[in-house]
Amino acid sequence: MLEKVYFARMRARDPGQNTITKIQRLFDEAEFPGIIGMGDLTAIKLHFGEWGNESYINPVYVRQVVDRVRQAGGKPFLTDSNTLYRGSRSNAVDHLRIAIEHGFAYAVVGAPLIIADGVRGGNRRTVEAGTPHFPNVTISGDIADSDAMIVLSHFKGHDTAGFGGAIKNLAMGCAPPAGKQAQHSARPIQIAAHCTGCGKCVSICPGDAISLVMTPEGKKSRINHRRCVGCFECMKACPSYAIDVNWETEIPEFIERMVEYAYGAVKGKEKKTGYMNFLLRITPDCDCVPWSDVSIVPDIGILASFDPVAIDAASYDLVNAEEGNRTSHLHGNFGKGQDKFKGVWNNSDSYRQIQYGEEIGLGNSRYTLVPLVE
Repeated sequence: MLEKVYFARMRARDPGQNTITKIQRLFDEAEFPGIIGMGDLTAIKLHFGEWGNESYINPVYVRQVVDRVRQAGGKPFLTDSNTLYRGSRSNAVDHLRIAIEHGFAYAVVGAPLIIADGVRGGNRRTVEAGTPHFPNVTISGDIADSDAMIVLSHFKGHDTAGFGGAIKNLAMGCAPPAGKQAQHSARPIQIAAHCTGCGKCVSICPGDAISLVMTPEGKKSRINHRRCVGCFECMKACPSYAIDVNWETEIPEFIERMVEYAYGAVKGKEKKTGYMNFLLRITPDCDCVPWSDVSIVPDIGILASFDPVAIDAASYDLVNAEEGNRTSHLHGNFGKGQDKFKGVWNNSDSYRQIQYGEEIGLGNSRYTLVPLVE
């Protein structure tokens, strides 16, 4: 059976075609009001954006979803979980401050903000998953305790997962730091010849697993893998590309673990969760980085579905159908139909998220695109 994925393109030539109206119509045509019961505490799961990043979903767009949830009888709240790495969202106090600075104040979005895993990530629940890597997963408490959920995802690239969409938003975004660490099974490797001893990796490591040591070739960084949490912030920070990962052995298992966490995040709410993917400002990096690079393809539109695998499969296909932006971080695969995420992160295997999601029963990769009638 084909899963329905509703689709609104971004073209607009009159007031009835504006983005606000399209979000409202997508919510209704996807029949999301039907999953929200009277008084349901409804988590609206999104990413508030790291400090310095501005490609997260527009709070004005989020307000349309909040209003629709309330009209359906639900009690909406915006939520995310604290990060594993050091940054502006590693505890609830800083996290809420960044969310408000990025426009997610009550006056704009019309809903309270709740960091789902508490002040320091200790508010969590154990959820039975029964998947190959995880008999149980650790999910942020206020997400696990919610009655219904609408998952809003900015669809974009990611350096290790290939892309970030609904599946990654569920997996990493619904897990406290302990759950994130469980997913990050991979560990970085060092290329000593490239290391300049600048120390950027040392200052950013959340596990204090990196130190600078003196060698015959000069000062070099060293990773203590027993203390390493596998967040790969060091790889992102290294200006000389001296830190990498074994893509053939480490990343496939990382993706499987991530998808299994997505499965656990909706356990018990499978029929009470809806998904919207925003294919706007499709950057090469996750919104966790403190910058927003040029889009790798033009803005495409917004999707809505009850199936996280189907909506990510449709998003992946729509991005790849576009001509790539040659002035972006895209290094290859510019042509229509070519894999843009491999064109950015050539070692990644982003489609594995979709394949494995189908294998474990998270969703269906086969879909039919249902465009909004203009």
